[in-house]
Amino acid sequence: MLSWNVGSAVVTSIVESETPTSPRFLYEGLTKQVVLDRAVESTWLRPHFVDDDGFLLQKIQCLVIEVDGLVIAVDTCVGNDKPRENEHWNHLDGPFLAELAEAGYPAESVTHVVCTHLHVDHVGWNTRMVDGAWVPTFPNARYLFVDAEYRHWEDEQSLFPTDDVFGDSVAPIAAAGLADHIEPDHRLSPSVGLASTPGHTPGHVSVVIESDGQRAIITGDMTHHPLQLADPSVSSKFDTDPDQARATREAVFPDWADGQTLVIGTHFGTPTAGFLLPDGDGYRLDWDAAADLRR
Repeated sequence: MLSWNVGSAVVTSIVESETPTSPRFLYEGLTKQVVLDRAVESTWLRPHFVDDDGFLLQKIQCLVIEVDGLVIAVDTCVGNDKPRENEHWNHLDGPFLAELAEAGYPAESVTHVVCTHLHVDHVGWNTRMVDGAWVPTFPNARYLFVDAEYRHWEDEQSLFPTDDVFGDSVAPIAAAGLADHIEPDHRLSPSVGLASTPGHTPGHVSVVIESDGQRAIITGDMTHHPLQLADPSVSSKFDTDPDQARATREAVFPDWADGQTLVIGTHFGTPTAGFLLPDGDGYRLDWDAAADLRR
């Protein structure tokens, strides 16, 4: 279980799944050979993020921030019991809640849930099935939804046509009176705020942690894989606006690449986080340089 200190804040990764992913699942026209060729140029991508066959090594995880008396769950994975078109996500029966409690965060202890965006693999554990109904998993938490993001998916079909993601993982939160509609620059506490990083979805945000002179960024899906650090021009086929997503990366990466900001990739395979550094026409992730932040 990976965990990092960011000043007084503790960030803990609760992994729901970690599997190799075909690059063509995420990126139009990106073959395994293209990925392997890119890894020859950017040698740091292997073996942690690209395997010998050109698969992308990724995870689905919730990142829990404990700071300022708050326990903030950022992105809640796929969730159990949800009917999903993707066979690897359909009707899961995993130990996520038990592992969350084992890390010291039983569901009742979570004070806030932040969804960087409302895609299927970021909202699933917002709810759980109880007596045939979807109920909030975190009964004492306020769920924070960027208003533009909420309104978009309220009216739009999900990524996969048969998945009722909004209906089973978002609408029940509003019905329970636990939803707060926020702006993309919302601050949760002196140490935690949001940064607007649109393009993947209209209201996408990343999470910024600043404590005792240290800074960390939880990316969300403004970058799915470290390949997009090496080449920020690569956009996902799941981006609502690929050009805007590309422009967002090009705008924020120079600020993050100061060699002191811990960049935690929401879908990055282990080691998942490191300092971002300029590298040729792109960037690289240096996890060894950030080793002192590991708990």
